[in-house]
Amino acid sequence: MTTVRRIGGTIRRPVGEWTPAVHALLTHLESVGFARAPRVHGTDGTDEVLSLLHGEPAFSPWPLALRSTVGISELGSWLRDYHDVVRDFRPPADARWQGQEDEWRPGMVIRHGDLGPWNSIWNGDHLSGFIDWDFAAPGEALDDLAQLAWYAVPLRPVEQQRRALAAREHALRSRLDALCAAYGAQPAAVLDALDTVQSREAARIERLGRRGRQPWVTFLARGDAAEMLAEQAWLRSERNVLLGGSGG
Repeated sequence: MTTVRRIGGTIRRPVGEWTPAVHALLTHLESVGFARAPRVHGTDGTDEVLSLLHGEPAFSPWPLALRSTVGISELGSWLRDYHDVVRDFRPPADARWQGQEDEWRPGMVIRHGDLGPWNSIWNGDHLSGFIDWDFAAPGEALDDLAQLAWYAVPLRPVEQQRRALAAREHALRSRLDALCAAYGAQPAAVLDALDTVQSREAARIERLGRRGRQPWVTFLARGDAAEMLAEQAWLRSERNVLLGGSGG
């Protein structure tokens, strides 16, 4: 949604009102030794300057690493590690986050907020980390995992599955189980959280899009809210299958 430039070993992106809060978060991650996120090098005029994560983003069709249960497990482990280190982060009192809906309170984490494969960077079969932290905001940790499951299992209808990988029902169940096991969560709880996330995100697109807020204007115009609700209906119909027929 923004113009991104690479200059040497750095990435330049336009700053926004949320940039200082995101930089505080990334600086915290660096201070605690969390290596698989960009480093902040400051600003240069109207751009922020971040370190480059070496590798390629997982656009469709996905790289072989992500098509395997090993790859999906690595995503779950990454998120578990991130949540472990971000729980000690206290946002600045004047922090402003893009599209923020909830005020931070103890027990919350700062979610990445855009955990799709397109933001995961793979160097061969190794996950270098996640980029694009512009949608980071206070929220519940399980919602991050639910979003990751939505787009990386992927818990989506067959057409979207085929764009990424050939995934039949048993493969989706195996990938969901592998992701949850690596993170340390129950699949049923993740599906419950995802149902809430889908309702909330569709409503936010409608609300902010109609108010003229970007990038939600673009999301609304291309039909993202309607697509999310259709995917929610599909997921509800497939819940028992994804939980092995037991209903969780």
